[in-house]
Amino acid sequence: DACERSLHTFAMLSTRLASRVVARGSRLFSSSAASASAIPHRALIGGAVAVGAAGLYYGNKTGCLSLDITFKLPVEIDTAQLVRQLRRCEPADLSSLTKVAKDDLGLLPQPEAPTYRTALVEIYVRSAPYGGSDKSSNGHRYDSIPFANGMINAGMSCNLVHYVHEEHDKFVEAMKQFDAIIVRCNPGQIKADGGSQAKFDDAMRGLQKLGIQVWPSPDVMEFMGAKDALTKIAHLNIGLEDTLSYYDEEEFAKGFKKTMAFQPRVIKQNRGSSGEGIWIIKLKEGNYCSNFGDRICEGDEVLSLMEANDNHAEEHTVAEFIEFCVNGRTDKSGEWTSKGVGKYLEGGKEAGGMLVDQRFCPRIVEGELRYNCVGPELVGIIHKKPKEGGISAVGGTGSIYTFYGPDEPKFKNLTDNFLKKDINHVMPSLGLSDEPIPLWWTTDFILASPEGTPAE
Repeated sequence: DACERSLHTFAMLSTRLASRVVARGSRLFSSSAASASAIPHRALIGGAVAVGAAGLYYGNKTGCLSLDITFKLPVEIDTAQLVRQLRRCEPADLSSLTKVAKDDLGLLPQPEAPTYRTALVEIYVRSAPYGGSDKSSNGHRYDSIPFANGMINAGMSCNLVHYVHEEHDKFVEAMKQFDAIIVRCNPGQIKADGGSQAKFDDAMRGLQKLGIQVWPSPDVMEFMGAKDALTKIAHLNIGLEDTLSYYDEEEFAKGFKKTMAFQPRVIKQNRGSSGEGIWIIKLKEGNYCSNFGDRICEGDEVLSLMEANDNHAEEHTVAEFIEFCVNGRTDKSGEWTSKGVGKYLEGGKEAGGMLVDQRFCPRIVEGELRYNCVGPELVGIIHKKPKEGGISAVGGTGSIYTFYGPDEPKFKNLTDNFLKKDINHVMPSLGLSDEPIPLWWTTDFILASPEGTPAE
């Protein structure tokens, strides 16, 4: 039975491989003897080699046969790539992992002989409704199926896999079957589900050392996705020079009291997404000093706060806000209606604990621009305008989205500054000189110039 199964598999795969070799002009081998005009000859030889290799591979694998054949052909065979290609024809074994999604509705059939095996990794936050605000009702990210179908349409296989931290070791072992891994886990979600982001990142780095591509890499995700990236690019055309980062309670309390006394601020936590822990803050009395550093706020001064995730407003003293940011809900922090828990500096810098202090740009009411890029190329622009009376343009808050092409004239000045002057400095500024620009990434821009400034 084992031999029959092996021969059946051999016949099926060798036929597929031979047809692929002929159709693609023999990608799997090179010939110094054959010229461009001899492609059919090369293809026939390649097909024969593919058939022979498939037979040897599956016959030897099941112990059905053991052959010692010596022959000479005017071709050079990349045997390692042949073996890899044969293995890719076998479906990845994910039986050791929990199937989290309810279904894969809309996912195309996997190619029978994929050029590469890929996996798209998601995280389902079990304590959150639907597994997180980025999920559809079946448990997948809303964009996972389109992503996977894009890979499949390009000739690659793409399996959808949820990371379950209790199965970490099994997950890592399963990922070794793939040529590339697309990571689609929002910052903070692994921790929110009870896992360790650092442990996950270390596993991805280990897979990279084995030659497996990881997109985005943990370092790109960490340094490019962290809020202090705003501080690191402050010197570029697209940055704000008065952007600060805090990593401990002392520097936060000292810096915030100074910046808050000068002008309205935006305080952003590093973790989380969709606007949670991003606070737009003004002094209730509006008694700002004329020059930066002329005074510092007292602990009992009242702040008017709005959180960007849902545009809800709260009032707290400077001391209460600092306490909430550092220690969360305590007797000293007052009563909070925020859905968040504070503790933004928890764990210190190594664990991603930080706050970014940035100038508030009043023209946020005019909306923000999201630049969608594939590598260094701009593919589209989204104007996200907050609901009337609101500040945040996060989805679900009543904001209005308008879509533009990459060459929209009204945004030419920003586009030129970003893509012509700054793009090559972004990765080095973030300490990622050795990393390529991400495959797909977005950048959000807010108007910082005073109202009435000419567009040019």
